Amino acid sequence: MKFAVVVFPGSNCDQDCIHILRNVLHQEVTAVWHQDASLDDAQCVILPGGFSYGDYLRTGALACFSPIMAAVQDFADQGGLVLGICNGFQILLEAGLLPGAMLRNRSLRFVCKPQLLRVENNKTPFTHLYGEGRLIQVPIAHGEGNYFLDPEGLEQLRKNKQIVFRYADATGNASSEANPNGSVDNIAGIINAAGNVLGMMPHPERSSEAVLGGADGLLLFQAAIAYLAERG
Repeated sequence: MKFAVVVFPGSNCDQDCIHILRNVLHQEVTAVWHQDASLDDAQCVILPGGFSYGDYLRTGALACFSPIMAAVQDFADQGGLVLGICNGFQILLEAGLLPGAMLRNRSLRFVCKPQLLRVENNKTPFTHLYGEGRLIQVPIAHGEGNYFLDPEGLEQLRKNKQIVFRYADATGNASSEANPNGSVDNIAGIINAAGNVLGMMPHPERSSEAVLGGADGLLLFQAAIAYLAERG
């Protein structure tokens, strides 16, 4: 499979994603600069974490106007797989590829720690190797991860099963205490209505090797590879 990892000024998780794809999963991967106009025939596009354009103005608000985003939009419209991680999720929201917006964390502080997630939808190209309701541990590292959506939009997400991950505690309860940032309905990740664009605040690339303390995130990348292989 061929992956493209988009690199913006301020990206700092691009090499982590490239390492997992190339050295752990032995996939072809290309770093695509934000000013490029082509995704180089990629089968899956990843927008990595970091602080694109220094997070000036608003997280993702400048990156969404980068030249490469027109190609990402076209790719997604044609059914291509797109994964936005942390800052990448914020960019997808600003670009209109996913609904909602990000606010400052409830604590008004940057949060960086291991985080338990509950898999809400395992019928997506990225989650079909997980069991529904499974608890996984994936690190978070963000200052603006407080996902917001109006009540009508939230009801649509629930109805369409677009909520993919929720923050949860060790018993699997998506409680307020388990919510690290104040995100509405404990949402940690969502997918678009077509099912091919996933945005998530936690970092699966940081939990894809045992040496990092766990490999729960690896299944997400493996699921995408298996999906693409089956799709041909």
